[in-house]
Amino acid sequence: MKALSITAIVAASLAAPVFAQDEDRSGWPDSFTVGTASQGGTYFAYGSGWANLVAEELGISGGGEVTGGPMQNMALVHTGDAQFGMTTMGPAAESANGTNPIAPGLQMTNACAMFPMYQTPFSVTTLSSSGITSISEIPEGARIGFGPAGSTSDTYFPRMMETLGVNFERRNGGWSDLGGQLQDGLLDVIAFAAGVPVPAVSQLEVQTDVNIIEFTEEEQAAIMEAYPVSEFDIDASTYTTLEAPARSVSMWNFAIANCELPESFVEAVVDVIMSDNERMVGIHKAAASTVPENWDKNGVLKWHPGAAKWFKENAGADIADDMIHGM
Repeated sequence: MKALSITAIVAASLAAPVFAQDEDRSGWPDSFTVGTASQGGTYFAYGSGWANLVAEELGISGGGEVTGGPMQNMALVHTGDAQFGMTTMGPAAESANGTNPIAPGLQMTNACAMFPMYQTPFSVTTLSSSGITSISEIPEGARIGFGPAGSTSDTYFPRMMETLGVNFERRNGGWSDLGGQLQDGLLDVIAFAAGVPVPAVSQLEVQTDVNIIEFTEEEQAAIMEAYPVSEFDIDASTYTTLEAPARSVSMWNFAIANCELPESFVEAVVDVIMSDNERMVGIHKAAASTVPENWDKNGVLKWHPGAAKWFKENAGADIADDMIHGM
């Protein structure tokens, strides 16, 4: 029995996060909140998942919170109302420059980059019964759901549609709610900007026939010229509806931390997330891109010192001092 006990203790110590064994916890909060987005979207599933993982591994109470998405998350983390959040590079840049519609003129520079998440593709979904199979076939005055007000989708997709010559009636709401409205005939189109697979789209596929509409090469080029996005293909394996990759554009997402959080705390959080990609992918497939080498996808926000320390020591990151908060 004694031998078995020793074996169990050794096994448990090996399974525990290496960082958690000797970190300095002075100043650490008793609990934390991760700002996500609406239920039915990727942010909520991904963010709640990594919040629970960190809480479990570090032994601190924490969880995800439903929010309006990237713009609101920048505001919540900047003020400290949420310790952590998630944002995309477009809203991050607007917030840092003082053009966040939540607080116009306020430069939200107290929200720091923490770790790379994944790319957010912009995609369009309709019911097959609508007969819409391309952007050009979206009818005049179509009712389009753009996600929660102030989200990345709501911030950029309406502009993109206008750039492509689409005239529409704008609707907002959580992704699950919009999916229900599409099924009920209250919407004609949903324009998603979310990591794939989007839970609401996967649910729609189970319940009805849908069309996932890709951009033409010309539409993709026009959007890339006008907005801070890059070329992206939604893999055919993402949805049962797709028979081939769907041409799209995407924007990078980063987890953010309040810049005043203790360095050792943020370093420990990053260590949990970055050291076990298999568990992260188990939370959401989009986490396949949540890997250390993608640290260089942030060219907008200053890094939290604890996060910068982890990426420098573990990923060989070449982060300039003027891109680290407080340096």
